[in-house]
Amino acid sequence: MIKKVVAKFGGSNLKKKEDIQKLLRVIKAYDRPMVIVVSAFYGITNHLIQSMAEVKKDESHIEVLMRFLRELKAEAILENFDDKYWQDKTLAAVESRIRELSRYLTGIHYIGDVPAFVEDVILSYGERLSSLVITSILQSNGIDAEEALPEDMPLLTDGEFGNATVDYDKASPNVKGRLKEDKIYVVPGFYGVSDSGKITLLGRGGSDYSAAAIARCLDAESLDVWKDVDGFMSADPKLVASPKRITSLSYAEAAELSYFGASILHPRTVEPLKEVAIPIHIGNIDSFKGIIEPGTIVQAVETVSAQIIKSVTFSDDFGLLKLRGAGVGLKRGVLAKVTVALDRAGINIKSVITSQVVINLLLSAKDVKRAYKVAEDLELSAITEITATEQVSTIAVVGEGLLENPGVAGRLFMALAKKKINIRMIVSGASVVASYFMVAASDRDAAIKAIHQEFFD
Repeated sequence: MIKKVVAKFGGSNLKKKEDIQKLLRVIKAYDRPMVIVVSAFYGITNHLIQSMAEVKKDESHIEVLMRFLRELKAEAILENFDDKYWQDKTLAAVESRIRELSRYLTGIHYIGDVPAFVEDVILSYGERLSSLVITSILQSNGIDAEEALPEDMPLLTDGEFGNATVDYDKASPNVKGRLKEDKIYVVPGFYGVSDSGKITLLGRGGSDYSAAAIARCLDAESLDVWKDVDGFMSADPKLVASPKRITSLSYAEAAELSYFGASILHPRTVEPLKEVAIPIHIGNIDSFKGIIEPGTIVQAVETVSAQIIKSVTFSDDFGLLKLRGAGVGLKRGVLAKVTVALDRAGINIKSVITSQVVINLLLSAKDVKRAYKVAEDLELSAITEITATEQVSTIAVVGEGLLENPGVAGRLFMALAKKKINIRMIVSGASVVASYFMVAASDRDAAIKAIHQEFFD
């Protein structure tokens, strides 16, 4: 039996008419049975989030959102269907799905709250509308395509609302059974279902992860992720003049680059695939020339490049909480009490770095102020000072062999010293393929350019 390919198309591929036509050309070029996983049309998820907050107080916002969705989908349908039969059929199906969404929003207005399970259902509608429209476009072009919803497989998860994990043991036989025919299946990404049948989101930006999970369940030939860029680069093309395309990355390198800000893949995408060695192919839909050819392949092969560092990336979504006190890093129970309190408050800790007199907690920038208040309310006698810094940038250098090859760190920090860039904190050894450090947000761009020039120019 020939293995299927799973192809993921994101919101950046679904902005205007030309984007859908590009998607259609790519699908035709595959010329084989496959599974397509789609995100919401560009910007729709943000509209749904905003609307949930507004309809709690003002019911009129329901109709505002419904009108926006109808106009957006009608425009996409009228632009991409020449046949009135397909126009009318798809518009009717979209209208039915929009009415379903409207009922959930009405419920929010009447109870004045958004329960977690309702929020997950509402946010899943962006992807459900995309999969419906794209399935119709494929069918109207003579392609044997069928929409397959995660709840109909079912794609079973651990049941956590907002950030669920697919249960591969339970989900795999279901997914294989539902997607077994030799046709093209179109699956909305971003969500699965719990054992009790409730919609559970797979985390913000989780369509990449859901595509990877489906690829694993199917034991797919590959996961092909289509973007509007050529693949992973040696640095952000917006910051450096001549970035180099990276043709091959290990799973660990891709995971670290994604975690530290490279927006090519969701950080969890590698997670389902590395254990079963399914490769990830990154393709540029904007430069597609009729041949399925990846710009970057993420695979089990681990290669050490000549310059060791394959890429330098950054994230501004890091904040720093410092807990100071004499011997605070050695006193039993201090760190445990703080981390438990943060966990209860729903605050994720990205990294912990301790010394004898200070505990440094790396958090998401949006959580720093709230974390400060949580730590302050504990009133631990061992902590004499708490400081919170939101305006820091975390820069990471990634590459196989980073820790085994001498001289890399010296070149790195010398390049920054030449530009008089002060390093706030350095972490090395947490990952065998990545080192990262913090600089002032105002120094971020200069630091990226200095490092890239040292190692690549």
